[in-house]
Amino acid sequence: MTKRVLILMSDTGGGHRAAAEAIREALYIQHNKAVDVELVDVFRDYSPPPWKYMPEFYPWWINRSKNSWGAGYNLSNTPRRAYILSNTMYPTIERGLKRMFREHPADVVVSVHSVITQPTMRALTHFERRPPFVVVVTDLVSTHHFWYDRRCERCLVPTQSAYERGLESGLEKIQLRTTGLPVHPRFVRSLKNKDEARQQLGWDPELPAVVLVGGGEGMGPIYKTAREINARHLKCQLIIIAGHNKQLKANLEAAHWNQPTIVYPFVKDMPSLMAAADILVTKAGPATITEAAIAGLPMILYDAIPGQETGNVEYVVDNNIGVFAPTPREVGQALQSWLSEGPAALKARSQRAHDLARPNAVFDIADEIWDYAHFGKITTNYRKLWKGIRQSTLDLL
Repeated sequence: MTKRVLILMSDTGGGHRAAAEAIREALYIQHNKAVDVELVDVFRDYSPPPWKYMPEFYPWWINRSKNSWGAGYNLSNTPRRAYILSNTMYPTIERGLKRMFREHPADVVVSVHSVITQPTMRALTHFERRPPFVVVVTDLVSTHHFWYDRRCERCLVPTQSAYERGLESGLEKIQLRTTGLPVHPRFVRSLKNKDEARQQLGWDPELPAVVLVGGGEGMGPIYKTAREINARHLKCQLIIIAGHNKQLKANLEAAHWNQPTIVYPFVKDMPSLMAAADILVTKAGPATITEAAIAGLPMILYDAIPGQETGNVEYVVDNNIGVFAPTPREVGQALQSWLSEGPAALKARSQRAHDLARPNAVFDIADEIWDYAHFGKITTNYRKLWKGIRQSTLDLL
């Protein structure tokens, strides 16, 4: 009998959908036609305004006022405040959540988004019988207390720090497991050895390769950082990914370069580029850090979203697989220092990144979800509670 898996996410940042798609692919690889996986964008498809516009509002806020976002993140990040805010939000989306569960019956429900986790669990308790609820935390280290609901059956976290935050939120050890962050199986399968990857890409087989990336939209100080690197006349090859930013790509292509330099638009084959590279210059996104570790790629981090990505920087620095360089000048200095140390030091950093990686995390997560899909429906106390409230009201009358 086919098991139905419902994964709840929203396109507020690329990481939630990427995690959901990775888990879906792992379930299909392992169980083929025995599983049916649905992905639902809870905000866009089942929430009224203003929540409906969160996928558009989130990047607008981050790009215009990261500090205010960080302040709000830190201010709300206690178990009590997260609980109060989730319960305040719930009445506005309750009807949509209940409709979602009626339209998408499932044997197990999975949340890969922090803000929808607690409201979803509350909605499920309003049914007489509900499917098991599994949370897959997709923030790496400094996880928000929104992620943690003591009523869930299982909470799968990427790091020890995220595990300890779950205990702080009131979850029991038996509910938690550290699995790593889910990365799409295609990424791991597509990784090649460095020589093969460079030959396919047409890169110099000998020069150290530095990849500079600003995300899919080519945001951030990419041009200034690239020019700072260029001014140092380093013995390397520079690969710049401009993403969907056509103006950035045109400006980069029009510039004069002191080292071999290749400018790419948005790319879909990041496994090949990471396999061919020696150093990655990027922002501190959890998915990028996780993929880079799997590829054995040390990182120079030039930016981080306050609050949710602050811990990612500490994770990279504390594990000695990268540094934080928040200005173009500091990026140039860090890169110059690393290259001056020679290939042996780069190889050591690469090995530390490999050692930190969990390339099979997505399959461990898929196994957990598959097990809970066979768990069976869970009887809630909703009707019993409602009868008690009703009787108490009648007694008062």
